[in-house]
Amino acid sequence: MKVSTTQPFEAIYALFLHEYLGYLVEAFVVQINSKKQLTLQYQNISSKNAPEFTANLDKTDFELVALMDSIQPEAIIKKFYNKKITPTDFFLKIYHKEKGDKPLQEAIANYIDAKKAKILALILTLTHQKRLFVMGTDGNPTWQEIQKLLNPVSILFHFFRNEENTHYFPTLKHEGNKLEFQYKNALILCNEPAYLLVNNNLYHFQQNVDGHKLRPFLNKKFINIPKNMEEMYFKKFVAPLVASFDVHAEGFSIKTEQYPPASIIYFTENINKTTPNPSLKVGEQTPLLQKEGLAVASGVVSDNNLSLEINFKYGAFSFLADENTLKDDSKDAKASVSVEKTENSFIFHRIKKDTVYEKNVLDFLKENNIHQDTNKNIFLDWVNNHAETLQRLKITIQQNKTDSKQYFLGTSSINIVIKEVKDWFDINAKIMFGAFEVPFLKLCKYILAGKTSFTLPDGEIAIIPQMWLDKYVDLFHNTQHFLDDDDNNNNHFQLQKHHFNLVQELKEAQLAEVDFSKKLDKLRDFEQIEDYLLPAGFVGELRPYQKAGYNWMRFLGDFGLGGCLADDMGLGKTIQTIALLLSEKQKTEEINIPSLIILPTSLVHNWVIEIAKFAPSLRVLIYTGAKREKKIAAFSHFDVIITTYGITRIDTPHLEKILFNYIILDESQAIKNPSANTSKAVLLLRSKKRLILTGTPIENTTMDLWSQMNFINRGLLGTQTFFRKEFLNPIEKQENLLKLKKLYATIKPFILRRDKKQVAKELPDKVESVLYCKMSKEQNELYERTKSHYRNQILEEIELNGVSKSQILLLQGLIQLRQIANHPKMIDNEYVGTSGKMEQIIEKISVLVENGKKMLVFSQFVKHLSLVREYLDAQKVPYTYLDGSSKDRQTQVEIFQKDENIKVFLISLKAGGVGLNLTAAEYVFLLDPWWNPAAEAQAIDRAHRIGQKNVVFTYKFISKNTVEEKILALQHNKKKLANDLINVEESFMKSLSKEDIMALLE
Repeated sequence: MKVSTTQPFEAIYALFLHEYLGYLVEAFVVQINSKKQLTLQYQNISSKNAPEFTANLDKTDFELVALMDSIQPEAIIKKFYNKKITPTDFFLKIYHKEKGDKPLQEAIANYIDAKKAKILALILTLTHQKRLFVMGTDGNPTWQEIQKLLNPVSILFHFFRNEENTHYFPTLKHEGNKLEFQYKNALILCNEPAYLLVNNNLYHFQQNVDGHKLRPFLNKKFINIPKNMEEMYFKKFVAPLVASFDVHAEGFSIKTEQYPPASIIYFTENINKTTPNPSLKVGEQTPLLQKEGLAVASGVVSDNNLSLEINFKYGAFSFLADENTLKDDSKDAKASVSVEKTENSFIFHRIKKDTVYEKNVLDFLKENNIHQDTNKNIFLDWVNNHAETLQRLKITIQQNKTDSKQYFLGTSSINIVIKEVKDWFDINAKIMFGAFEVPFLKLCKYILAGKTSFTLPDGEIAIIPQMWLDKYVDLFHNTQHFLDDDDNNNNHFQLQKHHFNLVQELKEAQLAEVDFSKKLDKLRDFEQIEDYLLPAGFVGELRPYQKAGYNWMRFLGDFGLGGCLADDMGLGKTIQTIALLLSEKQKTEEINIPSLIILPTSLVHNWVIEIAKFAPSLRVLIYTGAKREKKIAAFSHFDVIITTYGITRIDTPHLEKILFNYIILDESQAIKNPSANTSKAVLLLRSKKRLILTGTPIENTTMDLWSQMNFINRGLLGTQTFFRKEFLNPIEKQENLLKLKKLYATIKPFILRRDKKQVAKELPDKVESVLYCKMSKEQNELYERTKSHYRNQILEEIELNGVSKSQILLLQGLIQLRQIANHPKMIDNEYVGTSGKMEQIIEKISVLVENGKKMLVFSQFVKHLSLVREYLDAQKVPYTYLDGSSKDRQTQVEIFQKDENIKVFLISLKAGGVGLNLTAAEYVFLLDPWWNPAAEAQAIDRAHRIGQKNVVFTYKFISKNTVEEKILALQHNKKKLANDLINVEESFMKSLSKEDIMALLE
């Protein structure tokens, strides 16, 4: 009958017998009458409907209901079978006592037993006062009330041994009186711990008695042990009783003994062998530890694993670690028992256990992740690292003597002394394993080969401590070039000076004794580098940040260290390097060792012009061309040799024979791929010092950085394999910030990078540069043919009609020559060759796009812009575009100004020379020179105007040895005229004399 929630009711609990699952408990609410008595109005409750009765249920009731729900038949089937099946079929087929799944039955029984133990403990607790009943056969939950006896029952086991047999039985006492439970229809409601129901009284026990130990005596006076089974039974069944309970014995003796505890951990490489235990008394056998992650794994253990056996030793007795040691309530584990068979009897040695000590030991092992099946290297490394703690806890480690391999269990140590000498660091290392000294380089050889163990002279196998692998990994990998020596059985080797950061780290971590100069340590802090005077004969000045870069390069050079000057494009890497080269000339004038500059072909002429401008006293040799090999003999007569990456790759056999002072790589990203022939070629060259210049040290991957750093300071970042494992994969695949920080700290002293924003205060508001581009072979041949054709015609026209009447032909010829200087495709769609200028334009655009910079690209020729456009489309680089035919000028401007993804704006001179505000751009490219410098200034002013917050860099691309270069010279000579009068090309043409025209067409 449904219970009304508006009238008084009470929650009660009823015990009933389930046909298959045994005794279970169910929750009910029962209506209460005016006399506060339970009525026959009751209702079963579960977690689903219990909230309806919240008014009269407390927190414990809800906890009990949830526990009871978990052992309902439907819940059991769902948890353990989880297949579609009716309860009837499950219990008749799957859970059948005789035909069913035995392991499943056992698992379910243990699960229900654990839940019932929690239920009965909650009901029995005095503070809750929960009423418990036996359910009637008619389903009445309040048929008979069970009395809950709060005081526990004590148990005493009696053993009587005679000549024929041994019999035993338990006696129970409750509140000092003997509790009669045999032949009383008593029930064991729960096994672990046992709850006993006798005459509707519910009892529990002082000790955690297992109900299985009582069950045989419910309907039997005693158990008889035959003589022939005596020894086995005593060891297997009686010993645990003696260990945990009070025992009265006649016919054999029980001796209680106490000793200070100790521990022994035996290990073996073969789990299938029995580990000998010399301290264990004959016949002694107790279970291995099975819980808390300390159980031996089933199956075959890998070759790299050990099987451990954890023993507690008390005097002459040793006991395998028992699961009860891990329990907080260890009343049933207060002793361990060893059975000794004498001539006519048995002695049970009852050893009092120090459960606090045993728990501390097992907690210590658990905290350190030491299991009975554990990794060999991890375990032996742990033993070495915890020697003091193991000694303090009285833990001894022993190996099975029958194992084919015996491992070193002593103390190992490493002692490293580092001294700075002139050009390197001297390293002395002493490695000890017990009494044996192992050469450091031999140890490194093992580590680098992926081996962490080696054989000592006495045959024991030593495991290299993991701490050494972690802390000295960089030192190990920087010894590689010593390991090829035939004699590496020593403890002395050298480190190059560029590893000073590693040495400093070892010192700070107290991993090495270091004698280190304070001067070299300044390189870690760029601000403390001393100031060097500019070399005599240097023309011009260096801005403060350029002077700081020059000081940095000089400081590195003093120590023979290589550097990477990675300033942003336009900040003057070339001029800083020229100042360095001039200072080197003055230092080495007596020796006369030249420096070698390797660069892209397109930059050769720029360097020649810049050196002539800032350091005219430097003697420069251009090592290019078909007859270049003949120039090698003259190298010693020059200060600077300039060549290209292509020539270097071809002429490596000749160039590697020469010792250079500096080898300098401009646009050093050319060697970003360490597997490329160019990268391999430059590594073969010899020099005292090395320098690289690049605006983009990393273009694709951190391996780009490795390749360039390896050129300037060989071995700084280890081998490729080491770098990939130590840095590239953790940084790029795992986003490991610690590895990124470590990589930065390693390269920081050798790479100097400033961007425009850092040095903006030191720069004028716009910086103008001219880039000279060498024409390709096909381009040059076409240009020369066209120039000869027009020169002859124009000179004849001038002779006949004079300069003023030759304007049209002159303009036509000059325009065509300018177009070829840009790209021959501008006059010949069938042209299949390349353009030197276009290659350099593309290179510069690519670098700036990669670095997220915005740029304006101006050309007088729409066709020229179209060629650039083709490249951008092919590379899927987004851009905006504007020429005379464009109808959406303002839209294109707004997109470029606001969209961060748009880095390039292609603009024709006529469409974009005036009226545009493009302050988002930091760079302006002028692809072809104009007759009037004022027109160029107008283009630059599209970016360089009010609202611009950055320095504007402008690059004018000029094809070398062409009319473009001549126009540039004429602009300079006629600057006043241009500024005052010239506004259009016609005006410029009219200003040219016959001599000017002859110069243009030379």
